[in-house]
Amino acid sequence: MSLKIYHNSQCSKSNAAWSALENHHIDFITINYLENPPSVEELKELIQQLGITPLELVRVNETIFNEKYRGKNLTDEELIVAMHENPILIQRPIIVKDDKAVIARSEEAIRSIL
Repeated sequence: MSLKIYHNSQCSKSNAAWSALENHHIDFITINYLENPPSVEELKELIQQLGITPLELVRVNETIFNEKYRGKNLTDEELIVAMHENPILIQRPIIVKDDKAVIARSEEAIRSIL
């Protein structure tokens, strides 16, 4: 089993998910995606694993989204590039297990991937 979490230590939901994995004594890899943003290809794979659209992965209330992207008719590719260039726009936390992923903002979502 391969498990990893895309983590932002400044986010309470991300910290809760990280702690839940620790509490279950599960080995996992932590990816601080703000310091090491996923590539465009990695983002495409995450979106496919999550089963969502690129827009559903974007944190649309972030200041940078409102300043640079709101109101523009962006393609999926442009949204993915925007997330790569501005990783704060990526929903968090994301837990990936094998070929599936969840946005782990709730205990239910975390349980669903474990």
